[in-house]
Amino acid sequence: MFNILTLNKIAACGLEQLDSSKYSITDDSAANADGIILRSFAMHDMELPESLKAVARAGAGTNNIPIPKCTEKGIVVFNTPGANANGVKELVIAGLLLASRKITDGISWAAGLTGDDVAKQVEKGKSSFAGCEIKGKTLGVIGLGAIGVLVANAAIDLGMKVIGYDPYLSINAAWKLDSHVRKASNYQDIFENCDYITMHVPLTDDTRAFINSEAIASMKDGVKILNFSRGELVNNDDIKAAIADGKVSCYVVDFPCAETVNVPGIIAIPHLGASTEESEDNCAVMAANELSDYLETGNIVNSVNLPNCSLPCGDKGRIAVIHKNIPNMITQFTKIMSDQGINISDMINKSKNDVAYTIMNTDHELSDDILNKVSAVDGVLRARIIK
Repeated sequence: MFNILTLNKIAACGLEQLDSSKYSITDDSAANADGIILRSFAMHDMELPESLKAVARAGAGTNNIPIPKCTEKGIVVFNTPGANANGVKELVIAGLLLASRKITDGISWAAGLTGDDVAKQVEKGKSSFAGCEIKGKTLGVIGLGAIGVLVANAAIDLGMKVIGYDPYLSINAAWKLDSHVRKASNYQDIFENCDYITMHVPLTDDTRAFINSEAIASMKDGVKILNFSRGELVNNDDIKAAIADGKVSCYVVDFPCAETVNVPGIIAIPHLGASTEESEDNCAVMAANELSDYLETGNIVNSVNLPNCSLPCGDKGRIAVIHKNIPNMITQFTKIMSDQGINISDMINKSKNDVAYTIMNTDHELSDDILNKVSAVDGVLRARIIK
């Protein structure tokens, strides 16, 4: 029986993926959890139990999870790329329109109208909320992952010109990208040529506050910036200064903070990007399936700290080992098996940065003695006998 701890409310359709005969689900953090499913709960100050083998984030961003700490302990961290992509894409398109048409200002103004002549007041005052159309304008999309590709393609369908930039564009994403999207070679190409800029990149040391006074200075006058990825991608003081002097005409952000609420020119949306029933269901189902596949078979798909690594299960024993990506590890594992007269029938090894993962199927049932010997190899972070 695997103990699964939920740190946020998880859609029932996701938890239903976990067979009740194999899984016990609780929200009691005192439980010795084998796996955790969460959304936005901040885990950085959380004590990680020794029993914990995997964390599944029902969403794409994982900055609320202490990934280096998890890696050191041999804990696999999963996310759910693409599961909420359509929900975010639709809100980005709404953001393009909100940035262009002064819709929120107009709604707020109309809500305060009183008297019997509201219709006349509307006709007299509506000119204050005139805007522009997005058709024919140029949108820069920074980050062409699951969400960025959908946004770029939708913008093309709406008649916009689109320039995309992603130094790590995957083959799969490239196949899905509309052929009318022009590929930029650097950020500067986006900054200098776009009327609208939207960001769909993870928050890292390299991307933190990369939209700052220097970047904004190279943008077109009156540029509109959309941020549905992470608030910290933008320097708030710099964006407010740029709005005050007219360099930036509007900033739409899905991550309000004390610096960005109630500021003219900033439209602060209360983190609604993935807040649709469909997105929450899709993320929960994907997270639960990733977690159960790893716990039951050792296979890894969509991990942010370990490589994707899958091997069909054999009829007898299977051992899965998370270890440092250093020479001679495989040799030591195979020698342990050989010394015990155990034949390895199938094996796979994959690496990601400084960490590697090895799965071995054997023709024999595996004992705790074998597990202890493998675990004792210098550089092993965690080893598990799966069957």
